[in-house]
Amino acid sequence: MSKYAAKPLFPEKLHTYSLKNRKSKVGVERFARVWEPDPSFRDFIAGLPDILGGSDFKAFVQAWVSARSQGRGMILGLGAHVIKVGLNPVIIDLMRRGWVTALAMNGAGAIHDFEVAYAGITSEDVADQIQQGNFGMARETGEHLNAASEAARRQDIGLGEAVGKMLADSDFPHRDVSLLASAYLLNIPVSLHVALGTDTIHFFPQVSGEALGKASLTDFFLFCRLVCDLDGGGIYLNAGSAVILPEVFLKAVSYVRNLGHRLEDFSTAVCDFIRHYRPEQNVTVRPLRGKGSGYYFVAQHEVFIPLLAAALKSNRIE
Repeated sequence: MSKYAAKPLFPEKLHTYSLKNRKSKVGVERFARVWEPDPSFRDFIAGLPDILGGSDFKAFVQAWVSARSQGRGMILGLGAHVIKVGLNPVIIDLMRRGWVTALAMNGAGAIHDFEVAYAGITSEDVADQIQQGNFGMARETGEHLNAASEAARRQDIGLGEAVGKMLADSDFPHRDVSLLASAYLLNIPVSLHVALGTDTIHFFPQVSGEALGKASLTDFFLFCRLVCDLDGGGIYLNAGSAVILPEVFLKAVSYVRNLGHRLEDFSTAVCDFIRHYRPEQNVTVRPLRGKGSGYYFVAQHEVFIPLLAAALKSNRIE
């Protein structure tokens, strides 16, 4: 028994509401539309200036095309903001066309992806909801995702696979625009990297730290295996995660090399709307040190990622 006078404030009396009744800022009707590839778009990309960001963008696109042609890993590390700005259709299209071999996400990404699939809405007004303690209290989100973590523990699988299976097997009306469901159906691995206490589902009565920890740790080691495929020309893009995924990537690189795997000559990039120290160092600098190329794109995700997708798809690769 703990000697502390302060006792944990457990969630037995938590007050919840239905996700379907919550006012949300994002709906699927505003999501991006998929652009059909046109080889002439390569002329537009070629016409960008060979200066600063223009030069970097063309080099990164070419590195990605080369990774695809050589069968190397092409991993997207996605923060939740990428989902909140309506980019699921664009990313799902890239997965279907073979431009993505794996996804890595944080816990918030799974929450927003679930809400999109379940109700076609996500992104509540935090500043308003938190005043009365209503932020994060959508009942279905907590119940379904915690049930998925328990399923992961029972089946001895990772959290990304368990959530993807739950969504793919569901009758949720918008599961076709779920990243996790689509990846599961396409057999594309997804690793979910959870930090306990950072996600709203962690304060639901159904939460199990044991289940979340075991399933997320399984996903870390899955991610390490996927990072091995970056060697010799692979691609890792970190979009919208300022802390969790950059830290996970740095540790994965060290772990993989410690086990004796060759991990050199690959390309990394960060895309975010401001420049962050940790993503820059942990993704584009420290893992490479002259043995690959790192890029940092200061851009809005909702503009940069569709542009990147169009640039990739304009290259015909059989």
